Amino acid sequence: MSRWAAVIGSPVAHSLSPALHRAAWASLGLGGSHECGPWRFDRIEQTPQTLPALVAGLDGDCLGLSVTMPCKQAVIPLLDAVEPLAEAVGAVNTVVPSGGLLTGFNTDVHGIVTAVTEARAAMPPPRSAVVLGAGATASSALAALAQMRVDDVTIVARRFSGPGSASVAAARLGIAVEPVLWSHGDRTRAAIAAADILISTVPAGAADDLAGSLVGAAAPRPDQTLLDVVYAPRETGLVRAFQGAGAGVAWGTEMLLHQAAQQVVLETGRHPDVTAMRRAMRDELARRGT
Repeated sequence: MSRWAAVIGSPVAHSLSPALHRAAWASLGLGGSHECGPWRFDRIEQTPQTLPALVAGLDGDCLGLSVTMPCKQAVIPLLDAVEPLAEAVGAVNTVVPSGGLLTGFNTDVHGIVTAVTEARAAMPPPRSAVVLGAGATASSALAALAQMRVDDVTIVARRFSGPGSASVAAARLGIAVEPVLWSHGDRTRAAIAAADILISTVPAGAADDLAGSLVGAAAPRPDQTLLDVVYAPRETGLVRAFQGAGAGVAWGTEMLLHQAAQQVVLETGRHPDVTAMRRAMRDELARRGT
């Protein structure tokens, strides 16, 4: 018998979750061979089509699942319970079996809040923000901004329709947002120039052209903060634009770190050593040459 956990989604081959969780377990004195057998953390490729069979077959040794795209929304109807925050956001990134029930949580919100708050420690409280993208992570970003009491929010995306859209999540969260189409470059740059925080939830490379246009009056200010959830490559076009202008950067790896630490709390009831987790993550990224 052995306890186990896994990251599920597609693709998951390069997920940092195994390195983070194994380091967390080690910091808690778990994960090695003991009376319950060795613990393991797996990567399991899953799509919304294969997900029902996996969830139905979870055994009593499962500590939890870290859920990535495209399963963050597809997993919800397969669960017995969903915490209010994850339900409002419309995205679950953590599944924890307990007492015969499967409960869904969202720790992405915690990761975003912590990463941005730490990056803005020496700055005034934020009042406005722009979110790039309108998917599950963008929905989590809206909830994080609400927790930070940011009430002036613009969403920039190529489309806003669909049940999993951040616009729908905003309505559930009671947040008023200003939608701007990605093709409206002037409005996008004006919104970013006026914002205290920019959160990019789009894939690597998707915002490079936008980053290149952030010059002159639209150039980042020193009192602005960027969170780009992309962590490979570490220096995206947006990161280079903000760093080059002396603005603050909340790294995507820090969001990943803090959401994973919260997952471990939910799965074990104990708080891991975040410094040990950060070290393991950096070592893994260095091994990959990222």
